[in-house]
Amino acid sequence: MNKTVDLNCDMGEAYGAYLIGDDAAMMEIISTANVACGFHAGDPVVMRNTILAAKGKGVSIGAHPSFMDLYGFGRRKIIGDKPEDLEAQLIYQIAAIDGMARALGWPISHMKTHGALGNMAAEDTEMAEICVRAVAAVNPELVVVALPYSQIMKAAEKAGLPVVCEVYADRTYTAKGMLTPRSQDGAVIKDPNQSVDQALAMVRDGYIPTTTGEKLPVDAGSICVHGDTPGAVETARNLRKAFENEGISIAPFAKV
Repeated sequence: MNKTVDLNCDMGEAYGAYLIGDDAAMMEIISTANVACGFHAGDPVVMRNTILAAKGKGVSIGAHPSFMDLYGFGRRKIIGDKPEDLEAQLIYQIAAIDGMARALGWPISHMKTHGALGNMAAEDTEMAEICVRAVAAVNPELVVVALPYSQIMKAAEKAGLPVVCEVYADRTYTAKGMLTPRSQDGAVIKDPNQSVDQALAMVRDGYIPTTTGEKLPVDAGSICVHGDTPGAVETARNLRKAFENEGISIAPFAKV
């Protein structure tokens, strides 16, 4: 099969003395890293080290902003009184990673929302438009990484921003093409073999398998493995091997 797909991971999610995920091992496998911006995880030192590690491996990087939620790892819904306040927070985060990356000679290529923010922006039109405006304010050439069938994909396309369709190897999907809420059993796929089967269905066969049996058409440009999912490195390694066995090349969706 003559096909190329990006393999991405959410990274730089350590904070101070707290370590999350095996970033060093994951950098050997992936083609793109989404770097936490300090609001759900990460700090200036972690950001710098993650960017330098990516640069050393030729891994493309992007901003991974979230709600201001260190305590909840960005996975709690936080709805403020003013939409412009959230927009300011997102601009702040994207600009922070953008500035650090430029200083280190490895500019960012994209923006991907994290956690609850990403889930809300997938289904809520206003939230999606806020995220897209923040990206455009910092750099309208940044690619918006978005779920298929999502409001943020529609908002980015409407605004004329470049978009790449992302799917997940380690999360299950609802009949609407949205991620199964983490509060529900089976939302996170912990079996590496199941992750590989789902990934091949989406990338090779062009459909998303849902928890209710539907097969939703998809043209996946990037596939994600969460760095904090148990067995994440093994899953990513198995994915890469499975893709290569199918003749599917792994490469960043954006030029490094």
